[in-house]
Amino acid sequence: MSPAIGPAGSQGPANRIALLGQEPDGLRAVLGADLESWGEPGYRLAQLVRWIEEHRARSFDEMTDLPAGLRSRLADRFSLGEARAAFEARSEDGTIKHLWRLSDGIQVESVLIPTAHRVTLCLSSQAGCALGCRFCATGELGFTRQLSAAEIVEQFRNSDRISSEAFERPIGNVVYMGMGEPFANAGPVFESLTILHRGFGVGARRITVSTVGLVPGIRMLGERPEPFRLAVSLHAADSALRAELMPVERKYPLDELMEAVRDYQARKSRRVSFEYAMIAGLNDSVALARALVQRLEGIASYVNLIPYNPIPGRDWGPSPPDRIDAFVSVLEAGGVPTAVRTPRGRDIAAACGQLRLERALSGQTD
Repeated sequence: MSPAIGPAGSQGPANRIALLGQEPDGLRAVLGADLESWGEPGYRLAQLVRWIEEHRARSFDEMTDLPAGLRSRLADRFSLGEARAAFEARSEDGTIKHLWRLSDGIQVESVLIPTAHRVTLCLSSQAGCALGCRFCATGELGFTRQLSAAEIVEQFRNSDRISSEAFERPIGNVVYMGMGEPFANAGPVFESLTILHRGFGVGARRITVSTVGLVPGIRMLGERPEPFRLAVSLHAADSALRAELMPVERKYPLDELMEAVRDYQARKSRRVSFEYAMIAGLNDSVALARALVQRLEGIASYVNLIPYNPIPGRDWGPSPPDRIDAFVSVLEAGGVPTAVRTPRGRDIAAACGQLRLERALSGQTD
């Protein structure tokens, strides 16, 4: 895997310190040291932290209870994020998708998904992905670079403000299911988990990390004290078929993956979600459903069946309703809780990587 660039989340553009990449104790330490050296009163630190963590400030100019001179000084020394919305798409079902242009021009995606009870944010952990899953639009883009902790957290900060404006409620759940494989960028991802949970107040049970099956990352997540949730992108219970769909199977085969999942569950006592894209004629047979029941035996699990979202350049389609119904019947008969996920935002290419891929293929980069 490609290494993370520089000290993850530590430096912003022009060597300014990226405050969104600082874990809570570090944030207070780095701000407090400068404020003290500038002769500022002690209460300034609490004001600054409140603006960042509670008010989701995007610039120092928003901090109107700070003197103008101090705001200018802070802006010279620190960064609150440089991402700008390169493109926004709003679906007729309420889903909102953003392409964020980072400081070096790279674009990543995030998606806000509203329901009657909550708003979920799907965010990216890498620009592109190197793992090459054949059904994934992000894999078609290839890998560009790792995201820093600050760039991951900034997606949340920006999106939370948009959620409050568009849906009149803050983000309720965060899922690391956007562009990239989170555990291939483990350092910044684990830093961002700490920042979102301890700094921005997102409950650990409301944060899910999705992986294609990188076993070391699953074990690391299990060793964390917080009850962060795990989702596994499975898509086939047969090792040979899964290897065709997901090259990661050759490095971390299903037997090893399931052993890591069981270890995570033994530590956390949390149900694990499994994502399964239903692709017509490829992985949707009753026989494969039976194999999935056997594979999940002894695991407290929940299976999300996802009608395949077609991507440019891939001649596959979603399983028809009767095939999905038959698959569900086998899982339910085997005691595996199952749901068929309602596709969201198809009119705006909301599946991860789709929007960026479609715009890249059409030559649209703005």
